[in-house]
Amino acid sequence: MKILVLGAGALGGYFGGWLAESGADVTFLVRAARKAQLDRDGLKIDSAVGALRRRIKAITSEQVTAPADIVLLTAKAYDLDSALGAIRPAVGPQTAILPILNGISHIERLVAEFGAARLIGGLARIQATLAPDGTILVMGDWNEIVFGEIGGGLSERTTKLAALFPKPQVRAQAVPDIKQHLWRKLVHIGTVAAVTTLTRQAIGTITSTADGPWLIESTLHSSAAVAAAEGFPIATAALEEMLAKLNTAGSTYKASMLRDMGRGGPTEGAHILGYLAQRAAAHGIDNPIFRIAHANTQAYESARAKV
Repeated sequence: MKILVLGAGALGGYFGGWLAESGADVTFLVRAARKAQLDRDGLKIDSAVGALRRRIKAITSEQVTAPADIVLLTAKAYDLDSALGAIRPAVGPQTAILPILNGISHIERLVAEFGAARLIGGLARIQATLAPDGTILVMGDWNEIVFGEIGGGLSERTTKLAALFPKPQVRAQAVPDIKQHLWRKLVHIGTVAAVTTLTRQAIGTITSTADGPWLIESTLHSSAAVAAAEGFPIATAALEEMLAKLNTAGSTYKASMLRDMGRGGPTEGAHILGYLAQRAAAHGIDNPIFRIAHANTQAYESARAKV
């Protein structure tokens, strides 16, 4: 199984790196500057479950010469157009595309571009960042990747891929109901993104205020209402588990969207908050939190464009 990983940043580098370490045939499709760094220093990962230092196969877009069996797509939503252009030469008749982008709105785009038969839905749960020296730094003990056929059910290609990931460095799972998993994650990250970008604070700071717990809980239930209206209700126990984690005193947890704003970069506001606002409106759900949160990121993007 030949695997092409788009990018060698926090997501692609971590999951692709451990795949390569396990003996899988992995090639990283990266920009020229990242290739030069990887050729010079190798791929470097520091995490609670182990460190990795290894040489890898890295290429740039003009070096793609043959189709891959699996394309692991790890771009941010705002880079989706350029990402699709980069992987297109590697997509053959039997190629499967596995995106682990946040959110859901990219699924329709990928189906329209490549067809449903080529698409494997996926998500990642990990807190990681790329240090200036190119090292992938993992915060906490999340290292999960979940994927499955977008049309439902298990398949040989998903179960075979899951078996390639080494444990405990990666908790990989092939599932028959990936859309349910995607909506559960969107409920979680939509809540965290809304409350942390609106307040510009980490979860622990929000929960320490008088109205912070109310803000978190009401936003969580609003996002869960959208999921239910879409046909993917979240179990009460799962919501209670999310809420308990989001009420952890002193937590430094914040959305990657807030970190993007902090460094002055583009955000996935439209892809996450805008999408939830649109779906809420489509179902007549009268809670404006996601429209407010999206207005906030829209204002940020507008100001950023003028700089």
